[in-house]
Amino acid sequence: MAIALVAIFHVWFGRVSGGVDVFLALSGFFFGGKIIRGALNETLSPPAEVVRLVRRLVPALVVVLAGCGLLTVLVQPQTRWETFADQSLASLGYYQNWELANSASDYLRAGEAVSPLQHIWSMSVQGQFYLAFLLLIAGCAYLLRRPLGTHLRTMFVVLLSALTVASFVYATFAHDADQANAYYNSFARAWELLLGALVGAFVPYIRWPMWLRTVVATVALAAILSCGALIDGVKEFPGPWALVPVGAAMLMIVAGANLQGHPSTGDRLPLPNRVLAVPPLVPLRAMAYSLYLWHWPPLIFWLSFTGHRHANFVEGTAVLLASGFLAYLTLRLVEDPLRYRVPTIAIPPVLEPTTVPAIPWQARLRRPTIAMGSVVVLLGVTLTATSFTWREHVTVLRAAGKELSGLSAQDYPGARALTEHVRVPTLRTRPTVLEVKNDLPVSTMDGCISDFVNPALVSCTYGDADATRTIALAGGSHAEHWITALDLLGRLHHFKVVTYLKMGCALSTEQVPLIMGNNATYPQCREWVQRTMEKLVADRPDYVFTTSTRPWNIKPGDVMPATYIGIWQTLSDNNIPILAIRDTPWLVKNGQPFNPADCLAKGGNGQSCGIKRSDVLSEHNTTADFVAQFPLLKPLDMSDAICRQDICRAVEGNVLIYRDAHHLTPTYMRTMAPELGRQIAASTGWW
Repeated sequence: MAIALVAIFHVWFGRVSGGVDVFLALSGFFFGGKIIRGALNETLSPPAEVVRLVRRLVPALVVVLAGCGLLTVLVQPQTRWETFADQSLASLGYYQNWELANSASDYLRAGEAVSPLQHIWSMSVQGQFYLAFLLLIAGCAYLLRRPLGTHLRTMFVVLLSALTVASFVYATFAHDADQANAYYNSFARAWELLLGALVGAFVPYIRWPMWLRTVVATVALAAILSCGALIDGVKEFPGPWALVPVGAAMLMIVAGANLQGHPSTGDRLPLPNRVLAVPPLVPLRAMAYSLYLWHWPPLIFWLSFTGHRHANFVEGTAVLLASGFLAYLTLRLVEDPLRYRVPTIAIPPVLEPTTVPAIPWQARLRRPTIAMGSVVVLLGVTLTATSFTWREHVTVLRAAGKELSGLSAQDYPGARALTEHVRVPTLRTRPTVLEVKNDLPVSTMDGCISDFVNPALVSCTYGDADATRTIALAGGSHAEHWITALDLLGRLHHFKVVTYLKMGCALSTEQVPLIMGNNATYPQCREWVQRTMEKLVADRPDYVFTTSTRPWNIKPGDVMPATYIGIWQTLSDNNIPILAIRDTPWLVKNGQPFNPADCLAKGGNGQSCGIKRSDVLSEHNTTADFVAQFPLLKPLDMSDAICRQDICRAVEGNVLIYRDAHHLTPTYMRTMAPELGRQIAASTGWW
């Protein structure tokens, strides 16, 4: 049921159902109970258990990864192949959750398309738990069996209780500090599996009457079924709200496993448990693992192929049916043959072992199990080698792209094709779609921008460091990407540029800032803005360069947020002029970010991979409406250096403009320096 909920909510509703949390808790219950019983009975063999886990988990995973690899090459653009290579290796190595945790907190990768392997994070958490739990219990049993004797079970209960509480407390704090990272964190998820193992240790000692078991099971089942609709798991898990699905699953287990509650009812299950045990659901339980592995990739590849944002009912039904069919084939052809050993033929005692005829190796290779095992190994080796090879290929290409800062202005005029109407020769676009990922602002490479979690103020100096005139570059990454042009202009016209930057955090008086794109709360931004404004007032730069508009979230175009006015008022009260740059157009199609590099990689061109100007920019820069109220406000508008009158193209002057859906490439920014210099000169009178 847990896996069915995961698949249905993911495919049809685009929500987290809590099914994964139930799945993790059940894994802890069954695996943890087995390991503890083995340790208490002195039958636990860690090497044999590891072999069993590999035979059970790895073959199906390899087949799914290989299928996803083939579809990635056929359906997705080359710009996404590297991410798939990284995540396929992470999935094979059972550290996919940490790969996703790093990318979730990595602003450079936050806009990437969802990976077809994203769901395997829970398999990685499960695999890590299995190994750690096995080593922990086996080690404790080996060291403490003699000293503790019959109290070994008590020690296990105390140890598991302490670890469960510690992990839950950690998950609560990690959720509050950085929920996106905590969502994939093994230590924040461990309590769900540990609680399952702990319940397994208590179940034999619980005695409940049938009426109580039925009530508990009914409430628990209702909680599990309604969790996805009532709780936004993407934002609330693995914090305290995850207790709802996990606690409900444990109550279902206690109600169903408590077979000694009363002599007259001890051998019967409560009604909700019997419902889940009806014959039609038995095959679904058998292929739960394969269904989980397969339910997500068909959805992602279908959305990538069609360009849709969500699957409708018909599409979702087709995806679920395809996932179920693939899961059934994987179960019958891969999981079962490789999971169960072929029974050995007993040798009659009257025969000596040497009289058993040898089986030719050709015949052995023709056995279905040997053949399928060989195929799985070959797929795994091929997938690993291909992933490493592609990563090396991309690394070599990017190493060859280090000369981007020295491209010929005649061959690669970039923005000058729009502002000065210079001639554009026919040459390949630079940076290429594979080079663009590493075409980053110097401040990013220098670590001069505070990340999402860190509220500290980080400052660096660019331009002419010895100059007496100063421009403070303050705000989020949309202020940051102007550093390339400002650095050039500062060295040319003798002013220094001091950075006050934080990812996704524009200067604003918002009491509860939100991260643009996913609307997650961003308390660190508010704290950082307060510190930055105090520092700006104390430093008193000649000008503060910051963004003055944002895209509308309810209609096309851009707008000047009212929460910027308080910032301008504070700076004006302290006699600090503001160079207010109109924000870069955010490329959005059909309600989702649009990456021009992906489009170009699919065979599009600068025109077809562009977007209508009216969809991303209003006709009028509303910042200009506030000049009378704030005389020190100097509006700057570089929109005509990015977009034509009717369209914002992906490429101008042989230069790729965007490195994702809303950040400009430093290569294109260098070509905008002359026009930006003209506007700054007009506002400051410095040259």
